[in-house]
Amino acid sequence: MDIEEADSAAAGAHALPRGQLTITSSVNFGCMYISPIARDYLTRFPEVEINCLFLDRMVNLVDEGVDVAIRIGELPDSSLQAIKVGQVREVLCASPNYLRQRGTPKRPEDLSQHVVIVATGVTPVPEWRFRDGSKSATIRLQPRFTTTMNEAAAECAVAGFGITRLPLFQIARGVKEGALALVLEAFERPAVPIHVVHREGRHGTQKVRAFIDMAVEALRNDIDLQ
Repeated sequence: MDIEEADSAAAGAHALPRGQLTITSSVNFGCMYISPIARDYLTRFPEVEINCLFLDRMVNLVDEGVDVAIRIGELPDSSLQAIKVGQVREVLCASPNYLRQRGTPKRPEDLSQHVVIVATGVTPVPEWRFRDGSKSATIRLQPRFTTTMNEAAAECAVAGFGITRLPLFQIARGVKEGALALVLEAFERPAVPIHVVHREGRHGTQKVRAFIDMAVEALRNDIDLQ
């Protein structure tokens, strides 16, 4: 326990959180979801400073001094505490105009007749995997456009260039507004979980508990993550 935390504990159970809080998440999810939670937290608790590590790699909470991590995907066995807050679907999408011109694929193998956009953060190798009933299917791709940025793939799809695969949370607004349409939903792979992960027990510091409470509430209330 550092000096600030000891002072807070001595002040009593109802003292405001104080000190520095370090949190981590993937880049896209962090920018879209965790930054707003962090701003609300800082507004509510003016004696806390937050350090956000938005990185597309697995951060070791103990070795790198991180208090809270938001992780997407199945968790390895560990001594860390984890609270499930939602899930992420990886979906195929294209603009309605593209689908009117080129037709809507009915099965994964139909993608050979379509223009494919690949975001390497989602698809590191040029293939997409699907669930076909109780079996799995893998489709090799010949992408016309490959990018390291999910945002660039989404913009390319909105512009009517082709079909891409992205996390639903990243393109949910475009789907709601009609700029993008989902395709091959019946062949989606199972959604992957989102967890708030931390290394403290029930009696953790106030600053950590307060952030966990805010993050769990905000993420569980987001319809695009359920």
